[in-house]
Amino acid sequence: MKLTQNLYGTSLALLTDLYQITMAYGYWKSGLTEKQAVFNLFFRRNPFQGGFTIACGLDYVIDFLANFHFSQDDVDYLATLKGNNGEALFEEGFLQYLKEMKFDLDVEAIPEGTVVFPQEPMVRIKGSLIQGQLIETPLLNIINFQSLIATKAARMCLAARGEAILEFGLRRAQGIDGGIAASRAAYIGGCHATSNVLAGKLFDIPVRGTHAHSWVMSFDTELEAFKAYAEAMPNNCIFLVDTYDTVEGVKKAIEVGKWLNEQGFKMAGIRLDSGDLAYLSIQARKLLDEAGFQDAVIVASNDLDEHIINSLKQQDAQITVWGIGTKLVTGNDQPALGGVYKIGAVKEGEHWDYKVKLSEQAIKISNPGILQVRRFYADNLCMADMIFDEENPPAGINTIIDPLDSTRRKNIDASVKYKDLLQPIFKNGKLVYQSPSIHHIRENAQEEIKTLHNSILRFTNPHQYPVGLEKNLYDMKTDLILKLRHFK
Repeated sequence: MKLTQNLYGTSLALLTDLYQITMAYGYWKSGLTEKQAVFNLFFRRNPFQGGFTIACGLDYVIDFLANFHFSQDDVDYLATLKGNNGEALFEEGFLQYLKEMKFDLDVEAIPEGTVVFPQEPMVRIKGSLIQGQLIETPLLNIINFQSLIATKAARMCLAARGEAILEFGLRRAQGIDGGIAASRAAYIGGCHATSNVLAGKLFDIPVRGTHAHSWVMSFDTELEAFKAYAEAMPNNCIFLVDTYDTVEGVKKAIEVGKWLNEQGFKMAGIRLDSGDLAYLSIQARKLLDEAGFQDAVIVASNDLDEHIINSLKQQDAQITVWGIGTKLVTGNDQPALGGVYKIGAVKEGEHWDYKVKLSEQAIKISNPGILQVRRFYADNLCMADMIFDEENPPAGINTIIDPLDSTRRKNIDASVKYKDLLQPIFKNGKLVYQSPSIHHIRENAQEEIKTLHNSILRFTNPHQYPVGLEKNLYDMKTDLILKLRHFK
C-alpha cells in the first residue's frame, strides 16, 4: 500500500526544514556529494515518565523513502527562494542535481511494535552525507509521533487489563494526518478498533461506532430515538444513555433491547459519556443484569486516560469497553517524543572517522559509531540492552555501561541468549524488508510488552531498564570527548 501516495498524491521531498536543504547545498558546493556518513535516530527519555516505548512508524518511513524524489514542481519552488541580498538562494546546477538524485541509502531499523528505550538507535542511515541530511526531518516527524501514540495506547491497554479499548480521537486529533497516523499507531499500541473510517480503509483496522447525542436530541423522546436507531441498525445497537438522565436512559435502552430480542436481534450494550462513571456503571450493570442483559457491554468515554482507567478499576467500575479520544491521539500529557537524529561517523578514505556532539548536559552528548542494539534475555524476559559499534563488535563477556553514569555497569555472560534489533530495510536504496501486516505488528507489540518485568510497566516511578554502551564503545566515546575538550 502506497500510504503517502494515497494520502497526498504528491512528492513529499519538501516535507523538511529549510536548513536541511541549505546544508545539502553547502555539501554540493563543497564537492561533498559522495562523502559517506552514518546517522542514528534515537530519543533521550521514555514518554509519559514511563519505563518503555513502542517503536512505531516504520511503514510510513518505508513508503516515504521508496517514493523519495524532488519533482519539477519542487525544484521550481526552490528556485523562487531568495537570500538576504535578494538573489536566488540556490544555483540552477544544485536544483538539477536534486531533480536527478536517486535514493541510494542503506537503512536499518528496529521493527514496529518492538519495545525500545532511551539512547537506542531506532533507525540507522548509512550512505551519502547529503541524502542522509535531507531525510532527517521527515523521519523524525514520522517516528516521533507514531511511537508516542503507540506507547500511550499501550499504557492505556495495560490499565484496562485486557478489556477492549476503542480509539475515538479523530475529531480532536492534530489535523488530518495527525488523525490518520494516530489511529494507526493506537491500533499498533493495542487498541482494538477505531472510529476513524478512513484509517480503517487504509490500514485494515476494525472500525466501531453507533450514534451521538445529536441523534437522541433529533427526536421528541429518548425512547423514540433508541427505537428508531434499533429499527434502522438492529445489528449495531450500543445506546448512548446520558443525554438527559443516565439511569433513566439505561431503562429506556433496556426497553428497546427487549424489543430487539423479539425481532431476533441483540442489544450489544450502552455507552456512558459523562458523570460519575464508577457509580453510573455499577447502577447500569445492576439494571442490565436484572433485565436479562448480562452480556450487554458498558462502554465508557469522557476524556479517559490510563490514570483515570486505573482509578475506575480501583472503584470496581463495571466498564468493559473503553472509548478514548483526546488524551490518546494528542499524547496529552506529553505532546512530543523528543527523538533526535545525530551523525555518528563520517568516512575518510577507507576508514570511518567517529563523531560525537558535546553538550553541557550529559544526556545531550551523542553516541559515536555505526550503532546496533543487542537485547539479552533471561527466563523469556528482557534482561538488558547493549548499544555497540558494528565495526568493533563485542567478544566474550559483555560489559555495558550507562552513558549517563559510568558507575552503573552490568556484566553479561557470553552464553546469554540475545538478538540484534536493527534489521536491514533498504540496501543501496532498494527495499529488502517485507513489512508484516498491521495485525502482526500489533500482536508483536503485545508479546513484546510481556517480555518486560512488571516493575518496568508501572506508571509511577517505573524501574529503569538496563541500557548501556558496550565497554569498548564507551571508552572510545570518552576518548573522543576528552580530545574535543583538549584534555588529551
